Amino acid sequence: MMKDATPSDAAYVPSALQDFLLSDEDRAFRTEVRGMLASALAPLADRIENQDDWSAVKQGIRAIGEAGYLKLMFADLYRGSLSRPGLTHATILSEEAAAINYAFETTIGSALSAAYPLHKHARPEVRERYLPGILDGSEIGAICVTEPDVGSDSAGMKTRIRYDGATDEWVIDGFKRYISNASVADTYIVYGITDDAAPAQKGMTALVVPKETPGISFPRRYTFVGRRGCVVGEVRFEGVRVPAANLLGDVNGGFRIMLGMFNFERIILSGAALGVARTAFQIATDHAQTRVTFGQKLGCKQLVWDMIAQMSSRIDAAELITYRAAKLYDAGLSGKDLAKPAAMAKLTSTETACFCADRTVQVLGGDGITKEYGRAEQLFRDSRAMPIVAGTSEMAKYLIAGADMPALKPNL
Repeated sequence: MMKDATPSDAAYVPSALQDFLLSDEDRAFRTEVRGMLASALAPLADRIENQDDWSAVKQGIRAIGEAGYLKLMFADLYRGSLSRPGLTHATILSEEAAAINYAFETTIGSALSAAYPLHKHARPEVRERYLPGILDGSEIGAICVTEPDVGSDSAGMKTRIRYDGATDEWVIDGFKRYISNASVADTYIVYGITDDAAPAQKGMTALVVPKETPGISFPRRYTFVGRRGCVVGEVRFEGVRVPAANLLGDVNGGFRIMLGMFNFERIILSGAALGVARTAFQIATDHAQTRVTFGQKLGCKQLVWDMIAQMSSRIDAAELITYRAAKLYDAGLSGKDLAKPAAMAKLTSTETACFCADRTVQVLGGDGITKEYGRAEQLFRDSRAMPIVAGTSEMAKYLIAGADMPALKPNL
């Protein structure tokens, strides 16, 4: 039987010196979100992690949608307590949710990644059909980018989209994998190539595709080392037809839409990584201050000091760089100008999450790798996906260095 929850299992509470870049209103919102998630998400965490229960994830998403939190990035739609809602607050939501359960948070990230192009680039009638359900939590969105031969390198995308003038429809043929919410999502944002003669950056198009469209299939769901409860799988498109109006933005303008989506997705993921890192750190410090070994508290050992000090310093650095990126987005920075700050936040925070989860397991010893003694082993498993999803750490380093050395065009 799993050990009862302890203070170590709770979300990390920032000290007075943390949240440095946040305003009083931002901090009040964090308190509001933490209270809401404690009642709406925390009771579902066991079902999500130990029963792989998608219905529990969906229940939590509905609660967050009803609270208005999926509208945080869309000021024209938000009706909550904040005077100027934005990515900063979506990142706070992500951080607090991941502190409880990262698998659940990935569904929030996918929902916002689908909502962003719908809100910004969809025709009004398409926006009104597909966006409200995602934002109120009654429907789920998914983003279809990754393919068997395409991860960070979108130029190799093989999914093809063509226009059929006789029926005024777009026709999609292709195969996507590692798609969060595959088979359980109601709406799919699909990226494919419409101009084979152009570079992918100038020949890519994005479409809205509802789940019930003929020709969509979901060959399999993947089993991951962590993130239990999160549905990730494959999506196949065979002669899938959607109305011409389902085009997002302009024909061959999909890469620009995808770039904007990746920027904020990486920042939101950075918030999730902070939530995982801080929860791991809380477990480690609690254990180090209570566990007695060789006649004294474990935290008195010099090698444990080193681990705690490194975790603490890395978390603070990750927080500063993450909320700087979020504030830059909210101040209007976008596109290539935001790519470097977003990549820096993603790189620093996700690597910090992995480091803290690993060191926490080491501090706890056998208890750290035993499910019956708390969440350390779960955080260790969950964190490992973070430096891979939404662009690998290696891709983040390329984006950072590429911005700093614009005269060079390295061959990836």
